[in-house]
Amino acid sequence: MSLIGKAVIAQGGGPTSVINQSLVGIIEEAKKYPEITRIYGALHGVEGIIHEDFIDLTQETRRNLDDVAHTPSSALLATRVKPDKDYCCEIFKVLKAHEIRYFFYIGGNDSSDTARIVDEYAKAEGYRMRVIHVPKTIDNDLCTNDHTPGYGSAARFVMQAFSGTNLDMRALGGIYIGIIMGRNAGFLAAAASAAKQYEDDGPHLIYLPERPFALDTFYKDVQEVYDRYGRCVIAVSEGIADADGVPIVTKYLDDLEKDAHGNTNISGNGALGKLLADKLKSKLQIRRVRADTFGYIQRCFLGCLSDTDCKEAREVGEKAVQFSVLQEKDGSVSIRRIGNYAVQYDLVPFEAVAGLTKKMPDEFINDSGNNVTTAFRDYLRPLLGNGILKVARFRAPRVEKILYKE
Repeated sequence: MSLIGKAVIAQGGGPTSVINQSLVGIIEEAKKYPEITRIYGALHGVEGIIHEDFIDLTQETRRNLDDVAHTPSSALLATRVKPDKDYCCEIFKVLKAHEIRYFFYIGGNDSSDTARIVDEYAKAEGYRMRVIHVPKTIDNDLCTNDHTPGYGSAARFVMQAFSGTNLDMRALGGIYIGIIMGRNAGFLAAAASAAKQYEDDGPHLIYLPERPFALDTFYKDVQEVYDRYGRCVIAVSEGIADADGVPIVTKYLDDLEKDAHGNTNISGNGALGKLLADKLKSKLQIRRVRADTFGYIQRCFLGCLSDTDCKEAREVGEKAVQFSVLQEKDGSVSIRRIGNYAVQYDLVPFEAVAGLTKKMPDEFINDSGNNVTTAFRDYLRPLLGNGILKVARFRAPRVEKILYKE
C-alpha cells in the first residue's frame, strides 16, 4: 500500500554554498510523485517543526526554486539545537498532527541522529512515515561518505584564498598563518594544498587535528621554510591539539567564550591565529607575521562554487525522495566514489553516520605531520570543480649585473 501524505524539509547546522541545491532537489523530485500531497519547509530547522513554523513550498515557482538553488546559505534558515529524546518526541507529535509522512532533514551527523530518533518514535507508535537524512557539511567528516555536499565549494574557496596569499607573500616576504574551520577533522585546511602551483608556493606547512601539535616542532618547521624562501605560508585547522588531545588554543589561553553546553568556543574568534603569530614573532624574531581567521567567510562565499559540488548536492536531494517513495526506506543518503571520477548514491542506516566523525586517513598526511600527500591531492582534485583560475609568473631571464657582479 502506497504511503500518501505531506512532506516536510528542514535544514540544520552550519549553512553551506550548496545546501539549497539539496533542498530544491528534494522539492522538484517530490513534486513528481502523487504520494506526496504537499511539501512544507520548516523554518529554523527542528525549532520550526516544534513551533509549527512551516511554509508551503508546493506553491513556489520553478524559476524561483532554481534561483534559490544557486543561492548560498540555508534558505529555510537553520538551527544549532541538538535535540534529545524528549525534544524528538515533540518533533514527532507535530509531524503526526500535520499528517507528515515524509521527513527530510538536511544536515550533519547531529541531524542524522535527530532523524534516527524521530524514526524510532514513528515505528514505536506504529505511524507509517519515511525519514531520510540528507548529508551536508563543509567539514567533510560524515562517516560512510567519500565526501559530503558543501565541502567541495568551501575547499575551492580555501584553495583560491591561499593562491592569492601566495602571490602577496612572494611579493613582500614574511610569514602568513590562515586558520581554517575543522574542530576534529582536517579536510578543509588540507584543501589549501591545492593552491601550490609552483615549487616554492605555499602552503608550505599544513597542521591538522589528526596529528599532535607541538610548538617547538612548529618553530623548527617554520624557520626551515623561511630560511629557504624568505617567506612561509601556513594552513592551520582550528582544532589542532597537543599529544594529550588538549586544543592548542585552550592550552595557552583561558579567557575564551563558552557555548550553552559549557564547551570552549574555538571557532572563528581569531584567538588561535593571534596566539601562533605572537609566538612566532617572539621566538623567531621575524617582524612580518600575519594571521587571518577564515571564520564564516569560507562557508557561503558568493560566486565561489564547485560545479561538481552543486550537481551532487542536487542529486542527494533527488535520491532522498527516490529512496523514500520508490524504495520505501529510511536512512541516510551516502556518497560513494567510483573509479576516477564518478559517484554512486547509497542509503545507509542512521547509526552508520549519527554522532560519528570521519578523520583524515593516514595515507593523506605526510610522515612529518605538517603537510598532505599526493594521495590527498588526487582525492581532492575532482571535488574542486572546473574553471579554476591559474596564476602566472615572468619567465624572462635576468639581466647581467654591471656594478655589483657577484
